[in-house]
Amino acid sequence: MDITPLLFLKSIQPDPLKIPGFIRYFFYKEKKLASTLKNILGFYPGNIYLYVLALRHRSAALEIASGKKISNERLEYLGDAVLSAVIADYLFHKYPFKDEGFLTQMRSKFVSRANLNKLSLKMGINELIKTENESGNLYRSMGGDAFEALVGAIYVDKGYRFTRQVIIDRIIKLYIDLEDLESRELNFKSKLIEYAQKEKLTLEFKVVGEEGKGYSRQYIVQALMNGVNWGRGQGHSIKVAEQAAAETACAKIPSSPS
Repeated sequence: MDITPLLFLKSIQPDPLKIPGFIRYFFYKEKKLASTLKNILGFYPGNIYLYVLALRHRSAALEIASGKKISNERLEYLGDAVLSAVIADYLFHKYPFKDEGFLTQMRSKFVSRANLNKLSLKMGINELIKTENESGNLYRSMGGDAFEALVGAIYVDKGYRFTRQVIIDRIIKLYIDLEDLESRELNFKSKLIEYAQKEKLTLEFKVVGEEGKGYSRQYIVQALMNGVNWGRGQGHSIKVAEQAAAETACAKIPSSPS
């Protein structure tokens, strides 16, 4: 069932009564979704409309007043920041004697689009996503996008501490093998270079801007294929920004025919 502008407005309003999710469940029209999310995340949503929105891909964006469209992109943006903070904090305490380089690499591996896409598939999130193309095959990153959007929904619905515990108890402990993650290669740049050489395309990584100053400075890089922007990345070093741009670009590499 499609959400309406009225339901969307409800989704961004605080709950003045603070009614527990398991009680709200009995009043939900979306009982099936609420029950499924309970099985996946371990709790009943407090505001189901946030989660409905988190599972709406931009291809199926809903038009509201003034021609504006809504999808899970705003929640994805928020969830990306929250997930990164939680993972950074978790790794900081998990590995007390590892240096900044190791921690940065481990976080990058965890929050990489490829890893989040796999997590979404393992957890069954992909089956819940609303897209214009019902099979979802056209959208390579939709699983990871929805995963981050769900993290954003949990954060808005339940707060940071609750979200952190869900990520640790229901995601890291159940689905993440840290030893495997530690040994996993993370070099999207090499993969992109290999693809460009195979297809006889010219690949260039170009710094297009900077944000912040001093220790907070971040570089913005584009991965250009035959002069066309395939991906944009940002990081505290040009190397990290190039990897981020390459990761985005790799999502556009056509799948091999089955």
